[in-house]
Amino acid sequence: MFIIENYSTAVLFCIVTMFCWGSWANTQKLASKNWRFELFYWDYVIGILLFSLISAFTLGSFGSQGRSFLDDLSQADANNITSAFVGGIIFNAANILVVAAISIAGMAVAFPIGIGLALILGVLINYFAAQKGNAVLLFAGVALVALAIVLNAIAYKRKSRENQKVSTKGMIIAVLGGILMSFFYRFIASSMDLEDFYQPAPGKMTPYTAVFIFSLGIFVSNFLFNSMLIKRPFVGSPTSYREYFKGKFSTHFVGILGGIIWGIGNSFNLIAAGKAGPAISYGLGQGATLVAALWGVFIWKEFRNSPKGTNALITAMFILFLLGLGLLIYAGM
Repeated sequence: MFIIENYSTAVLFCIVTMFCWGSWANTQKLASKNWRFELFYWDYVIGILLFSLISAFTLGSFGSQGRSFLDDLSQADANNITSAFVGGIIFNAANILVVAAISIAGMAVAFPIGIGLALILGVLINYFAAQKGNAVLLFAGVALVALAIVLNAIAYKRKSRENQKVSTKGMIIAVLGGILMSFFYRFIASSMDLEDFYQPAPGKMTPYTAVFIFSLGIFVSNFLFNSMLIKRPFVGSPTSYREYFKGKFSTHFVGILGGIIWGIGNSFNLIAAGKAGPAISYGLGQGATLVAALWGVFIWKEFRNSPKGTNALITAMFILFLLGLGLLIYAGM
């Protein structure tokens, strides 16, 4: 079983998480323009589950140290399996709610509320559950990253040509999504022995087994959550599973690729949690917003022809992100 040995490598793994979590959504842009998000989301979830199996039977099983995936799964305590599974359900519900809030209220409103709440509450919850790292530096870093997210939202609002009325429904959904998102990581982290990944305490799981159970929770819950969304979408007309099965292989593959990318980031983040601590690991992972902004600015040119002053906001956002992430990294040294 592959496990990292030092804090520097843990930070590197969290940076990989940032890039994966901040990049997976680009695959939706590569799918067919007529391919609904609800249908894309099924392929995304399948990709997450597929990668969890691949990593469990490779990195989670090879080598002479630690328990292999199947051995670890067979000894896992029912409470820990349930915890990781529930974490998957919570993440799936939260992810769908945040995406729905963005579609209803817009990026400028939903993003800072949903992702901002998830970041701040998530770091607090994970830190007080497993206190690791300098609390002052950790919370200062989180504050800077949260401020950067707000600037990002203001920049999106400025570039919008329409003065849309703020949707109360969208704001409520964003709050619910953000609160839920802040809890999922704690459920999966508590199912593992963060002090010893090689020989976890009896009943506890290695990161590879925990990620598989977590991914299974996402997949199973999607039959309920996404089926409801397909029949009663927050935005647009209903679609159907018939439309899903009409999709081309290339279209399905792009969605699965998105899930694999997110899954890589999730696995790396949880592996890093053993050395970095869950609060720092989670906080750095949520720096994915910076990566998403980089894609938007430099690849998709989302801020082209934006009003005067927008570039200054974007520059300030990047500076605050980098300072905040630097404090998060330093908090664990």
